[in-house]
Amino acid sequence: QLQFVESGGGLVQPGGSLRLSCAAAGFSMDYYSIGWFRQAPGKGREGVSCISSSDTSTYYADSVKGRFTISRDNAKNTVYLQMNSLQSEDTGVYYCAANPSGGGFCTGWDPLEYDYWGQGTQVTVFS
Repeated sequence: QLQFVESGGGLVQPGGSLRLSCAAAGFSMDYYSIGWFRQAPGKGREGVSCISSSDTSTYYADSVKGRFTISRDNAKNTVYLQMNSLQSEDTGVYYCAANPSGGGFCTGWDPLEYDYWGQGTQVTVFS
């Protein structure tokens, strides 16, 4: 089955950090832009960050700019999301997915444009 496997979530206090990993299973992610999304309880899935296939362009939602950093290692078929200065509003299940029709570019946050969704990893920020 072609999908991503997310890991690295956990419990953290406000101001803390986590590093999420997103490993592609069963396919090469080299030519795809990759997006991170999150879903808080009772809310829809929202885009958090995206990285182009060439690693030359990165994008962030306003709510995480300056705190989160996305990166990728195509040799390891893995994308990372470094999350610093975590806040309670960052609580949710984090998913990654590939945009197979974007030509390697980040074209937006519409989850319908993304594929190969994993099961997600839970991030809980509590005080």
